[in-house]
Amino acid sequence: MKEKVIKIVINILLILLLFYFKLPALNLSDPNFWSFIFLCLVISLIIWNISNSQEYVIITKKSVKPSKKMLYLLSIVFIIPVLILIINLFCSPLFQSSAYYKRITVADGDFTKDVLPVDFNQLALLDKDSSNKLGDKVMGQMTDLVSQYEVSELYTQINYNNEIVRVTPLEYANIIKYFTNRKQGVVGYITVNSVTGESQLSRLDKGMKYMPSAIFFENLERQLRIQYPTTIFGDINFELDDDGNPYWIVETIKYAGVGLRKEVTGVIIFDPITASSTKYKSQDVPKWVDHVYSSELVMKQLDNWGMYKNGFFNSIFGQKDVTRTTSGYNYLAMNDDIYMYTGITSVSNDASNIGFVLTNLRTKETHFYNVAGAMETAAMASAEGQVQQMKYTSTFPLLINLNNKPTYLVSLKDNAGLVKMYAFIDYVDYQKVVVTDAADGIEKAAENYLGGNISTELKETEITISDISTGNINGTTYYYLKSKEDIYKVSLTVNEQILPFLKVGDKIKIEYQPDTINEIIKIK
Repeated sequence: MKEKVIKIVINILLILLLFYFKLPALNLSDPNFWSFIFLCLVISLIIWNISNSQEYVIITKKSVKPSKKMLYLLSIVFIIPVLILIINLFCSPLFQSSAYYKRITVADGDFTKDVLPVDFNQLALLDKDSSNKLGDKVMGQMTDLVSQYEVSELYTQINYNNEIVRVTPLEYANIIKYFTNRKQGVVGYITVNSVTGESQLSRLDKGMKYMPSAIFFENLERQLRIQYPTTIFGDINFELDDDGNPYWIVETIKYAGVGLRKEVTGVIIFDPITASSTKYKSQDVPKWVDHVYSSELVMKQLDNWGMYKNGFFNSIFGQKDVTRTTSGYNYLAMNDDIYMYTGITSVSNDASNIGFVLTNLRTKETHFYNVAGAMETAAMASAEGQVQQMKYTSTFPLLINLNNKPTYLVSLKDNAGLVKMYAFIDYVDYQKVVVTDAADGIEKAAENYLGGNISTELKETEITISDISTGNINGTTYYYLKSKEDIYKVSLTVNEQILPFLKVGDKIKIEYQPDTINEIIKIK
């Protein structure tokens, strides 16, 4: 009897320890719950088999076979995943394609009415990588903090008091720094203005104690699990209310079956200073919260919307009107909310978009704009092709309303991640692209794009070629000629008899159109 009590106590302690680290929701639709149950059964089998093997395994001189009790336990271990597979089969698109299609409601939109003409004073030009570098720079200047804390890589984009910013908290640098600083907590957060690049560290009167980098019961996810043992958590974002107070915004989600057809039911707003929290349904979330629905979830639901319009089998065989999202997304700030942008393309055509969608990440209100145009990756390649000799890389495009037309805007970065140029690309015809030095400013770049070029007046000069290279842009061969500090670009079609035979040291007379990369119009 004493041995059984000891085993029961050990079993309970190990299961509690497993729960402490794994933190599953006590919810039958959570896949983590069933993996936890499976591990609990394995632990129990091992413990109860120790020094009591005859109860579970019958050993004779001729054979070793499991006892009836062992067979019952093994049957449970086998039956649970089989039942989950059966349930999930009936909840899958094979039988529930209509439910997958209806995961998101998509209405038709009017781009010129829904999206206001771009205001360059309110345009978020800085992406997450650039914000990260600016945040690290600010942190490096705080000599009293840099050895104790590090900057989180979250950088949530929010609308904060009519400004578009990315915000991210500091975190404990390591376990030792957690113990030495846990009394005061994490002392601040960093904001980076996505328009101007202005970044600053905001110090808090009372530190944030409930953080992902904290341990024991001050760890954020562990504290959330204690307060909400049956709730399934989704993405966790860091945001500020209108008074600059920090909060964790935690998605609450539900599944169909076990782990299928994920849907957001609301959010938990968690105070990292006091650990107080409030659970909201999705329709009741305060307006200052910008991220209720994660971009990855919206992308998945848009894929389902495009895939199952005409049923499951059509998505595989006929594929009539079957669409999918493109390879990425970006954000637009409008009407004091954050909108996710992504393109929609046919599954049978990877060259262009049939349109694009904008989704409000607070309400999930989604509009589809039936405007055929270039895929984002094609626009990025076109912009990079204009400056390929410099080996700049393009950011994922922003979609803006420029002169009442959807237009792509990208930043071109060097190897150090610094923005060197801006490129505007026609959404419909991605071969129409104009690049401008970032030093000239975004408004000058827009002016150049709308005007076609910086100057329509051709200039004439004689150059001595110091370097020459070639490249192919959309099927056209271009030659890049360097003379002293100037760079010239010329299409092979300008002069097929001369260009292939040019070499370093040659002198040629040219007419060219002045630009960041001068375009040669004629070779004399």
